Amino acid sequence: MPNCTEEIGTSKIEFGQLGRRVVEGRFDGGSMTSDGGVMLLGATDRKLGLMEAAARCIADPRSPLLIKHGVADMLRQRVYGLALGWEDLNDHGALRDDVAMQTAVGVDREVASAPTLCRLEKWADRATAWRLHQVLVEQFIASFKTAPEELVLDFDATDNPLYGQQEGRFFHGYYDCYCYLPLYVFCGQQLLCAYLRPSRIDGAKHAGAIFKLLVTRLRQQWPQVRIVFRGDSGFCRQRIINYCERAGVHYIVGLARNARLEQITEFLELSMKDDYQSSGVKQREVGEFMYAAQSWARERRVITRLECGAQGTNPRYVVTNLSGGAQELYDDLYCQRGEAENRIKEAQVGLFATRTSCQHLQGNQLRVLLAALGYVLIERLRALALADTALACAQVDTLRIKLLKVAAVVTRNTRRIRLYLASNWPSADIFAHAMRQLRSP
Repeated sequence: MPNCTEEIGTSKIEFGQLGRRVVEGRFDGGSMTSDGGVMLLGATDRKLGLMEAAARCIADPRSPLLIKHGVADMLRQRVYGLALGWEDLNDHGALRDDVAMQTAVGVDREVASAPTLCRLEKWADRATAWRLHQVLVEQFIASFKTAPEELVLDFDATDNPLYGQQEGRFFHGYYDCYCYLPLYVFCGQQLLCAYLRPSRIDGAKHAGAIFKLLVTRLRQQWPQVRIVFRGDSGFCRQRIINYCERAGVHYIVGLARNARLEQITEFLELSMKDDYQSSGVKQREVGEFMYAAQSWARERRVITRLECGAQGTNPRYVVTNLSGGAQELYDDLYCQRGEAENRIKEAQVGLFATRTSCQHLQGNQLRVLLAALGYVLIERLRALALADTALACAQVDTLRIKLLKVAAVVTRNTRRIRLYLASNWPSADIFAHAMRQLRSP
């Protein structure tokens, strides 16, 4: 039986023997960290001013005379922890004594405890979520040195499974679980919106209003920018399409198949089926035609992609007001929509946006936005410091393993704080290069 009277920090762990040597360990190494890469996160954050801007969005109800941990410091601690893989508030019970974490946050004492961080989540309300989304959009705008010619905004909804009795919890038939239905908006790899919604709604609900707000702000900054709305068939809604046509905005949106559409392409599908049966080679065609649903005021351009192979036919339809070749628009523009799904996975899985276990919806919305801030940090770290390196396109899980999780001994005295990083670390050169890039003006 284990000796329960020994403290964890001094108890011996036996690993066996190597030759005549006994291999053992103790948790008494002193001021060490497994997260030396937190210094990169801190440097990225300060270069952007991200957490300072986010802190101004949260109303602090505490008396100024009694505040020990500021909102900006708590946000840094929480978001850096997510990026490092510490998704649970309980993890900060030990992390608060990590000198590397304290240094990255910007203090020389213990950072906030888990209960203090928990209280932060209870301060969130709808106004907080609105202001934090403004920070995401302003950060996106600030990332451009010159005005872009075109911006393609990807809208997508996904599930956020729930396992408790959270506010706004409903069963969703498509996902076959109780969940939230967050709405994400990306432009390339950059995140503009992470809006948490109950699942008992249409998947496109609020998308039109959010898109209008984004178009207004982006055109205020860049009046001549070309904006394209891109989404799957769940976002083919008259309100969105009509707004795009009134506002001079382009769109390319999936169109759910129906009997009329299938009737239009029926002859070509039969021809492709005959060609496949005679040749044994999978057939693929991209064409277009004009089409108007009964609820549409006029005809619109529809691009169709037809395939016929061993698994039968597989038609896809896309409605758009863009000019250009049908195949080019479908293959080079619409199909790139799938990249947004990879970015959602990075935010939800890699940065734990699905850890929505707060009782109230607005607390869970804050958790989703904290993960969004962590995503922005990682994305900007890639763009600003890792370009032309082996990790330039690495996702957050890979960056965490190869760049952020590095062992270091930390010493702190009155004159300096020094991190003695692992000597035989394969990513040492990339780490040093990244820090130089972040420290440059």
